[in-house]
Amino acid sequence: MEAVKECLRDFPREARELYLNEAVPYLDEPPSPLQFYRGWICPNKPCIIRNAFGDWPALSKWNPAYLREKVGSRIISVAVTPNGYADAVNGDRFVMPEERQMSFSSLLDIIERKVRSNGVFYVQKQCSNLTEEIPELTRDVQTHIPWMSEALGKQPDAVNFWLGEESAVTSMHKDHYENLYCVISGRKEFVLLPPTDRPFIPYEVYQPATYRQKQDGEFEIVDEDSPKVPWIPLDPLNPDFERYPSYRLAKPLHCTVEAGEMLYLPSMWFHHVRQSHGCIAVNFWYDMEYDIKYNYFQLVESLTRAVGTL
Repeated sequence: MEAVKECLRDFPREARELYLNEAVPYLDEPPSPLQFYRGWICPNKPCIIRNAFGDWPALSKWNPAYLREKVGSRIISVAVTPNGYADAVNGDRFVMPEERQMSFSSLLDIIERKVRSNGVFYVQKQCSNLTEEIPELTRDVQTHIPWMSEALGKQPDAVNFWLGEESAVTSMHKDHYENLYCVISGRKEFVLLPPTDRPFIPYEVYQPATYRQKQDGEFEIVDEDSPKVPWIPLDPLNPDFERYPSYRLAKPLHCTVEAGEMLYLPSMWFHHVRQSHGCIAVNFWYDMEYDIKYNYFQLVESLTRAVGTL
């Protein structure tokens, strides 16, 4: 077991020396499908791509007035929390947001601060909500990224729309999707950690619960009758090194994705996300759960769980 621990301890350093960048690189234009597959998908490295969707009408059209006109009456799913942290650890609970159905115009009233409301509001439903809940907006974007779809030999499994307040934060986690994240307006700030840093990232198991707003406007936490959830309790912006000393060995990358830029976030990379107020983004998820590299990093996950965080 000690030999396994030593290998896991050395693995992240060797990966950084072998192929990982010290910062997220920029591409001035989209690569060809073959170039992208060889240079970025296979080695599982993130990059920010400029001039990747400059022809989208959304870049010039998606302001509050336009959105009110086109989809103001549409009922959409909005995550509401007291603190901006949805799907995150709160004390000894993994707490999910209250999912509220409301008109797009009502959400815009809150985003534009025309209406004051308790809680933090964030459109973040990740089940292709762009095409399912607000299909009128798809005419202003592409419903897939042609060179990515060709590189992977498939269409995206979900196309998601994101809009929220500055206080809305995505806690650190990982996904098995290849992710192209396109910022339409505002900016997104990412903290990224490669899957090879998994031995230094703590996981604990939590009782799942959900926020619920009461009649007086205050929020309560209601336990869910479902299995416990493994989640990362650490805040990468303010890590508790006394409680999680191994995290000192992790090497997070910080990057800001501005309007008109696209982040390629490879599968299994850990990420924590903040945003500017009213930031709008669209992302494309390509499910690669059965890809070879997914299985490889799952092996790292299994070994780390077997020996514990280093």
